[in-house]
Amino acid sequence: MAAAGLSSSSCTVFTLSSSFKTRRHLTKTPQNPLLFKRNNSSNRTSHPFLPSRKLCRVQATILREDEEKKVVVEESFQPKTFTHEPVRGSPQSSSPGGLETWAIKLEQSVNVFLTDSVIKILDTLYHDRDYARFFVLETIARVPYFAFISVLHMYESFGWWRRADYLKVHFAESWNEMHHLLIMEELGGNSWWFDRLLAQVIATSYYFMTVLMYALSPRMAYHFSECVESHAFATYDKFIKAQGDDLKKLPAPEVAVKYYTEGDLYLFDEFQTSRAPHSRRPKIENLYDVFLNVRDDEAEHCKTMKACQTHGNLRSPHSYPEDAFEDDTGCDLPQADCEGIVDCIKKSVTSPPSKQNI
Repeated sequence: MAAAGLSSSSCTVFTLSSSFKTRRHLTKTPQNPLLFKRNNSSNRTSHPFLPSRKLCRVQATILREDEEKKVVVEESFQPKTFTHEPVRGSPQSSSPGGLETWAIKLEQSVNVFLTDSVIKILDTLYHDRDYARFFVLETIARVPYFAFISVLHMYESFGWWRRADYLKVHFAESWNEMHHLLIMEELGGNSWWFDRLLAQVIATSYYFMTVLMYALSPRMAYHFSECVESHAFATYDKFIKAQGDDLKKLPAPEVAVKYYTEGDLYLFDEFQTSRAPHSRRPKIENLYDVFLNVRDDEAEHCKTMKACQTHGNLRSPHSYPEDAFEDDTGCDLPQADCEGIVDCIKKSVTSPPSKQNI
């Protein structure tokens, strides 16, 4: 199966409903605690490790089950767009300087080149072997979250970093991708030794590359992961459209039924940072439903990776009290924080040690 081109696409997931056209109705919708407002300058702390912004809730649109949901892939991977649109990469300013803009262009260009190279390999080897391709893709897709957690644990060991929400969300993402992998294995995607070997070789190389990239530039690593998740979304979306009728006649793998419908779904909610907990509960009746939900999972990963490219712009959906979607008050959580290993070392040298909250 031919893969969808990635160099000009990225995932942005949103819901369409004509009832949300008026501002008056928006004020009545539940609020989504994903995005944050800046504090007034008079309320900002001077400690280098404390974030300069107050974490606040923002409105979320939760549709009824009978309302239509749609996932749209936007063109946002082209580096040239950053010359016209402000990039939220720096917590100190709303628009980057010339050097930072150049760095963002370079990072995105490298990411697109690397992702396109892998896609060409997959296109060549897996033109007509869908399940084997999905197995390799899911083996690769888990790797960035392992790398992120490894680096963040290292930062914690040195006392440079205290953001538990990042660890929770990234683990939940890896847990979700692991179940995607189990589904593909149950469908026979790993039956040939060559596919298993190729996936393991790529995954090992990808891990060490992501660790280095994340240590130097978290923004670049998150964008690279967004590229990978965007390709995964486009691949599944194309497969569903081409094979939908046949998939509806096939039974769902048992592992998919258990993951999406049974037991404690805490981790299933945890990786979907743009949704309120319990707002998505899939129904799995056939193989079509399985791939539909796998595709939608990839879209949620895209949104999370895109949000992470703005430093400090990630919070676990379970970190908010139950009434956070209705209460207008924000949360101020002072936490040790740094962006990349260079920033961490600099702050550890120039800042006095202090007790930080987790």
